[in-house]
Amino acid sequence: MELLERLAECIETGKADEATSFLPEQRGQKGASELTMEALDLGFSPGEILSEALIIGMNRIGDKFSSGKAFIPNLLISAKAMKAAMIHLEPFFKTGEAQYKGTFVLGTVQGDLHDIGKNIVKMVLQGSGWNVIDLGTSVSADKFIKAVEENDAKFMGMSALLTTTMLNMDKISSELKSRFGDLKVFLGGAPLSQQYCDKIGADGYFADPRSLVKYLETY
Repeated sequence: MELLERLAECIETGKADEATSFLPEQRGQKGASELTMEALDLGFSPGEILSEALIIGMNRIGDKFSSGKAFIPNLLISAKAMKAAMIHLEPFFKTGEAQYKGTFVLGTVQGDLHDIGKNIVKMVLQGSGWNVIDLGTSVSADKFIKAVEENDAKFMGMSALLTTTMLNMDKISSELKSRFGDLKVFLGGAPLSQQYCDKIGADGYFADPRSLVKYLETY
């Protein structure tokens, strides 16, 4: 439907509301916030809006980022548009009327205070229908364990930007894997590789958030 396509385009281009305009042709037009409210008023379910508009828009910008046709600033403005739309949908998820695909615990490892990469992953996961528990930066093994237990999470991700802090992933991953046999632990960050992931026994390394989302779709 045209309304949902317009909403998907707003997510892709980062038009959060009517006042936001990065493209001349969008000036004075409704943004993600207004179109989400309009879709709800017209009887579209939160699930339809999420799957047939928001996720489509996020997939488009995620694919562009993966192929080098979009960059971090593009992802960040798309994140703002996604957040503007989700404000109107979150009450439905809290009541159970709409369902998340699952819960994903996320954090930057202990000793590392960098969060730009983590925040982009969070945005893409949320835009793909996941409930993300963001633990922030410098997260210890105990904090990860507590979050996984409290949220009955089956997936978690750790990020690191420094070669010194990435070494903390070994201990954290080992503790979590020994405690939760069915937990999938994923890694991300500039100094990491699949080779390091295999070395510490984690379940996957992803160089960009879109590849992580595509992998999660197999579950």
